[in-house]
Amino acid sequence: MQKKGIFVLWLTECIYCSNFVYHLSDGRLKCYKCHKKISKNKINKIITLIDAFIENETAMQISKRLNISYSSVQKYFSTFRLLCSFISEREYEKVKHFNCEFEEYHYIENSKKNKKEAIFQAHNFLTFDYKNHIYTLQLPSLEKYIKDFLIEDIESFKKFKRDSKLIKLTNQQNNIIKFWRYFEKHILTYKGIPNDAFGYFLKEFEFKYNHTKEEAKNLLIKEYFK
Repeated sequence: MQKKGIFVLWLTECIYCSNFVYHLSDGRLKCYKCHKKISKNKINKIITLIDAFIENETAMQISKRLNISYSSVQKYFSTFRLLCSFISEREYEKVKHFNCEFEEYHYIENSKKNKKEAIFQAHNFLTFDYKNHIYTLQLPSLEKYIKDFLIEDIESFKKFKRDSKLIKLTNQQNNIIKFWRYFEKHILTYKGIPNDAFGYFLKEFEFKYNHTKEEAKNLLIKEYFK
């Protein structure tokens, strides 16, 4: 059951090695085999944070709701994004032999879309579709090339980018387009993303898109405690 956003978790096996656990007098659990001690309150906290992360709650919302420091929630979220990336790379190894479609995408933050030179500040990535499994690959930034272009050249450059697609998508309503729409909708949850962290946010949404919420929660819980 769930109470005030905190999971009440009844453990019968070790989260580290899946062996039998027994109760200690201080309320913690201890594994019979690996001897690790487990704090039920800490586990409840982490599972609650994972649940909120998958539900796309912001760190500020969770901080206020659960009375946890904002910086602490941010650190947990950074860890979850890293785990999303690990899982995504592992899943890619299983599907990479399938035939795929792929297309390039340029993401420009809303605050910059009216600026002609913003195309050089866009986040560029390839999106692959392996039999309805999305995989993304971040591309190098174009910002270093801005000095080589005059502003009047930018429209021509944008047209070139449109006309020189890596592959023509066979269906404009395909899985790649659906992922882009999903990404565009949910990336707005975050009010500005540091350039050097964008790849982890991209993998977060790749991971969430490829799984149901229940699947995503279970995978993250298992990966976190592994």
